[in-house]
Amino acid sequence: MKTIGLIGGMSWESTVTYYQIINQTIKARLGGLHSAPLLLFSVDFAVIEECQSRGAWDESAEILSEAARNLEQAGADYIIICTNTMHKVAPQIQKHISIPILHIADATADALIDEDIKNVALLGTKYTMMQDFYKEKLIARGIHVMVPNEEDVELVNRIIYEELCLGIILESSRKEYQRIIENMKRNGAEGVILGCTEIGLLIQQQDSSLPVFDTTQIHAQAAAIQAIC
Repeated sequence: MKTIGLIGGMSWESTVTYYQIINQTIKARLGGLHSAPLLLFSVDFAVIEECQSRGAWDESAEILSEAARNLEQAGADYIIICTNTMHKVAPQIQKHISIPILHIADATADALIDEDIKNVALLGTKYTMMQDFYKEKLIARGIHVMVPNEEDVELVNRIIYEELCLGIILESSRKEYQRIIENMKRNGAEGVILGCTEIGLLIQQQDSSLPVFDTTQIHAQAAAIQAIC
């Protein structure tokens, strides 16, 4: 098997899920006592979030590029960035390494196309929802991307940073996400992307009237399958 290099810690709550899903997928595919060869570089999310808040994306890119270089030097065959938002700097990171990055939006687009979803709601951090770095990957594959209104964008973002990244799961927040999903369904969404790796801690398929595309699940499974290809 190939060795997977994980850049995690953004937040560590969802990085734990990556580790579980990758190994569950390897076990399901190969059976027996098989598990995934992987390397994890877990960053201090407080530093990354502070860069996000200041718009210091080049600074955060340097931090993650150093993590990627360390993983490559340690023997990783490819890189997984265990967060949606920080794929904004994936092109900069790629310039510092010779091994590929398995992009979370590409894996998500594959999953949407497999289910013939052409109009999709996107929930995530305000950076993922409002900037183009993520949506453009989906649009290039013929998928129309919908995001909530400005007020709900701020609400979704606040719940991610103030609750989910801290491991806080509130029923009131689940209901707010369900309300937003229902609104987007009425506006024509055929599915919903959980475009932050923490949202799956709050929303699962039974909580949504739309088909759920959990990017943590999708990305981690794609990483595992790549290891055995």
